Amino acid sequence: MSAGPTRKEFLIKSMLAASAIYPGLPQWVEKGRQDAVNNNRILPGQANDNAQGKICVFSKHLHWADYPEMAKIAAAIGFDGIDLTVRPEGHVLPEKVAEDLPRAVDAVRKAGLDVYMLTTAINDPGHPHTEAILRTAGKLGIGYYRTGWFAYQDNMSIDKNLEKFKTTLDQLAVLNKKYNIHGAYQNHSGTNLGASLWDLWMVLKHSDPRWLGCQYDIRHATVEGANAWPIGLKLLQSHIRTIDIKDFHWVKKEGKWQIENVPLGEGMVDFKLYFELIRKYKIAGPISLHFEYPLGGAGAGSKTLTISKEEIMTAMRKDLTTLRTWLKQTV
Repeated sequence: MSAGPTRKEFLIKSMLAASAIYPGLPQWVEKGRQDAVNNNRILPGQANDNAQGKICVFSKHLHWADYPEMAKIAAAIGFDGIDLTVRPEGHVLPEKVAEDLPRAVDAVRKAGLDVYMLTTAINDPGHPHTEAILRTAGKLGIGYYRTGWFAYQDNMSIDKNLEKFKTTLDQLAVLNKKYNIHGAYQNHSGTNLGASLWDLWMVLKHSDPRWLGCQYDIRHATVEGANAWPIGLKLLQSHIRTIDIKDFHWVKKEGKWQIENVPLGEGMVDFKLYFELIRKYKIAGPISLHFEYPLGGAGAGSKTLTISKEEIMTAMRKDLTTLRTWLKQTV
């Protein structure tokens, strides 16, 4: 007859089980729990996350609709939820977040959808609106938000800039943990932090991915590295919890090559390879679908339209159908 567990074994097992509930345990126990979180993509610090795989419409493209109409349109098109703009000129103004964000979320939930993500301009943990946005989002059970961007300062070295970015993001991570929300910095083409992907990894690599990471944008990654983007994706994959989807190609106008945004499948983004890698790395958070191409003003976030609502909905439904088809092909 085998002996029962020793007192030491019993204590270890008990501590491991409890660590999911009580974060203030010894560091080695917390590390074991963190490894499980990372490997299983539990987001953000919860046993389950109903946002995984949900396709959201970026509400920038519905700025012309109020909360109830936005929600009804998104539901009619077939989206799972909303990536809601909470920033200057967004659906929710930062200075009115405590009042208006609950109203927006209530309208979306009444339509049978949910607000799984926020897009913000947050880039300063000490700004008066930062904690108000995170506090309100946390109370409403919203698990993800996108930060604002960070610009490199010419009067500082690259290393000093990165140190400054890291300090700011680390401070945001503390607030994110406090309000149980994951903050993500979007890689965006250009000259800001994240365009090269490698610099973003330098400031994120030591952060806890439950609270701070990257909102990976394959369109912008392809702009900056048409063939090299898989390396950046592999580098950042442990910290990717949300993704953006849109397409583009290069066109020559007046002797200069320019980026032109296009509907899904009409551009140069290699979505087949991309979704194969997304599956390989088990990146399963919510998805924000963007419509940046000319769409009667909706593509640019205008509040007035030059084409009919029906035309906009048709274009959105076409891209959504394309995206769902691609996702099914990689299951």
